[in-house]
Amino acid sequence: MGFVLTIVWANYVGPVGNLRLAALEDGALFRLEFMQGDVAPDDSWTRNDEALDPVARQLDEYFSGTRMYFDLVLAPQGTPFQLEVWMALRSIPYGQTISYGEQAARINRPSAARAVGGANGRNALAIVVPCHRVIGSDGSLTGFGGGMDWKRYLLGLEEANAARLVAR
Repeated sequence: MGFVLTIVWANYVGPVGNLRLAALEDGALFRLEFMQGDVAPDDSWTRNDEALDPVARQLDEYFSGTRMYFDLVLAPQGTPFQLEVWMALRSIPYGQTISYGEQAARINRPSAARAVGGANGRNALAIVVPCHRVIGSDGSLTGFGGGMDWKRYLLGLEEANAARLVAR
C-alpha cells in the first residue's frame, strides 16, 4: 500500500485573469498558476475553496493594495538551485525590481543570469514568490508565466502602492 498525498485546489479570479491555487493537505501552498478559463486539474486533486480561503484572502489584500508581503506556508517543488533562486526572489522589496544578473549576483553566481531566468520561469508560486519583480538588464519587461499583461499589472500595482504602504 502506497502513500497517498491529498492535494486541494481552488480557482481564484484575479484582476487580469484566473489563477489556480493548490495546497498540500497540511495547507502548504505549492502552486499558484495562471489559467485560461475554469479548467479542472488532475482528477486526483480535490476541489476545496474553503481550505484555500487564507490564500484567497491574502491575494485580495494584495490586489486591493493593502498587503505587501504574503504570510503563507509554502511548499515549493524544485531542484536545489531553483529553490535557492526562488528564495532570493522573496528578498526583492515590494515595488522594486532587479535584473536577472542582479539576482544571480545575490545568490553568489554572477555568471548564471540565464540559469536564474530559467529557474524563475519554473516558479510555480508566482505573485507570492515575486518573479514578476525581475526584469531585463536594460529595464525591459521580459517573459512571465502569466503573460506580459499580468507582469505589467503587478509591477504597476506595486509601484502605485509602494510609497503609501511603506509610509505606514
